[in-house]
Amino acid sequence: MCLKPLSVLPSGIQMLSVQPDTKPKGCAGCNRKIKDRYLLKALDKYWHEDCLKCACCDCRLGEVGSTLYTKANLILCRRDYLRLFGVTGNCAACSKLIPAFEMVMRAKENVYHLDCFACQLCNQRFCVGDKFFLKNNMILCQSDYEEGLMKEGYAPQVR
Repeated sequence: MCLKPLSVLPSGIQMLSVQPDTKPKGCAGCNRKIKDRYLLKALDKYWHEDCLKCACCDCRLGEVGSTLYTKANLILCRRDYLRLFGVTGNCAACSKLIPAFEMVMRAKENVYHLDCFACQLCNQRFCVGDKFFLKNNMILCQSDYEEGLMKEGYAPQVR
């Protein structure tokens, strides 16, 4: 079988173009011959595009651009792998569980839900480019941080 690589997708999933004059390969998913124009190569096996799917959500791994993970004899997309086997932690602001697949904000060793990443005195949400300060393990906006410094008896230096 003569195959031409078209593109390499994340996680080593390779999409190959099948030349019409070649003998069809067998699909690792359904065990039938692959007679399509394209096939996928992953885990050192060949697959129909429809057969290489996440065992949990059934998404087609060759299309979603997600990373292919294997564990406990399962083929999984990144999101389901993290949901099932990823490390979870607690939000430093609300102390509630943060699922492994959820987007987070980090400040030093602290991890926060996106909605919890706000000044812990005035609840002001931060926008891209806003300054924030971490004092006594609390996230503070610039004005609350400077006000706290004034109360402590010294002013921040303005540059």
